[in-house]
Amino acid sequence: MLVLHETETAQALKWADLIDAIERMFRGECVMPVRHHHDVAVPGEANATLLLMPAWVPGDYIGVKLVSVFPDNHTRGLPAIYGSYILSSGKTGKMLAVVDGGELTARRTAATSALAARYLARADASHLLVVGTGRLSLNLMQAHASVRPITRVSIWGRNLANAEKTAEEARALGVDAVACTDLEGTARTADIISCATLSSEPLVHGAWLKPGAHLDLIGAFKPTMRESDDEAVRRATIFVDTRAGAMSEAGDILQPLKAGVISETDIKADLFDLVAGRHEGRSDEAEITLFKSVGAALEDLAGAILAYETVMEPFTRQES
Repeated sequence: MLVLHETETAQALKWADLIDAIERMFRGECVMPVRHHHDVAVPGEANATLLLMPAWVPGDYIGVKLVSVFPDNHTRGLPAIYGSYILSSGKTGKMLAVVDGGELTARRTAATSALAARYLARADASHLLVVGTGRLSLNLMQAHASVRPITRVSIWGRNLANAEKTAEEARALGVDAVACTDLEGTARTADIISCATLSSEPLVHGAWLKPGAHLDLIGAFKPTMRESDDEAVRRATIFVDTRAGAMSEAGDILQPLKAGVISETDIKADLFDLVAGRHEGRSDEAEITLFKSVGAALEDLAGAILAYETVMEPFTRQES
């Protein structure tokens, strides 16, 4: 059985290949049950959470991501989140690989945003604003740069030191990145704004979005959280990764829906519609587009299959 740790997983998931793999999976016949979410008691501490996200392509591959979240792990100097992905044969059930769950999740999340940008961002989009300085920020820069001619990256975070550190790491990767302190001013000039935060209050305001801007919302994964305000969803043409996920978890969609700012019909398409050609995506150069992602198990499966087949390909070639 193949075991891929963090570095090996990253090396096996090149951006262009991963984006294409996720696109094929949205176009294919993947079965994706509702994910399992369980509270786990930890005596004397906050409850932990166990997440299981299964998906399979009949007769091909079966996969499940297992994620545990222990909020009080910081008291032990340990990460709060651990995750692994188990990939098995869809013909025999034989276990084929265990893939690092954290790296897989981070890369597939950024790749999915880039896939959406392929349909929704202007073809000449060159200025990217990343809101948030967490693990995803570097991935988002690289993923978006693989589908659009990004020449300038601005990074904003609540902590300027963290933003400057992220910008330094980005420059080491060859990205022309700088930290910024003026979120509004930078947002007004950005072609793509990509948010990956844990904010419960709007950070990006619709009044700031210039004609032709694309707003990419990745964080705010609970109904009580949001990264954009009502004016943003009012002004923009709205797209989501999956309708089921958006309608159950996405605060950026659910809160304005509840307030009557938008209706369900204002969600014009999901990624299934876009990759199948049922919606054309961006309709003109001045249109403001908004993409809300909450994550889908098929994205993990696409990445795990790609990582497994990429690593195994030399051995398969030798056998043939």
